[in-house]
Amino acid sequence: MPVDDATTALRVFLVEDGKQTRKVMAALLSTIGEFQVVGSAGTEAEANLWLKENADLWDLAIVDLVLEEGTGLGVLPRTRGRAPGSRVVVFSDFVSPDTRNHCVSLGADAVFHKSSELPAFIQFCSNLAREPHGQT
Repeated sequence: MPVDDATTALRVFLVEDGKQTRKVMAALLSTIGEFQVVGSAGTEAEANLWLKENADLWDLAIVDLVLEEGTGLGVLPRTRGRAPGSRVVVFSDFVSPDTRNHCVSLGADAVFHKSSELPAFIQFCSNLAREPHGQT
């Protein structure tokens, strides 16, 4: 494991019900910077359990709003009280101004529409990859 925090991979937790989409997201993140997917979930219950059991083992959570069972809106409150420097991003096809505001009120650091805001999402992740991290 590298000693330099600036080169340590960002640990990512993906909340996305589509298995193929999770694979694409992992591949996309690997082209942006040093990211390591450390967990994933396709339902609200699975995501909340993973977050409960792995509270300090992630740096970035990427949450879709529409899940196999439940919603990402039910996952966001579980990310409160996360480690300093950890970020939560909503990345969904179901983003409206009201939804965006609600996600932020539940603890999201940023909200992106999958179709129309992909470049902004990539830029956000790229900026995270360049920040020093791994310090709590």
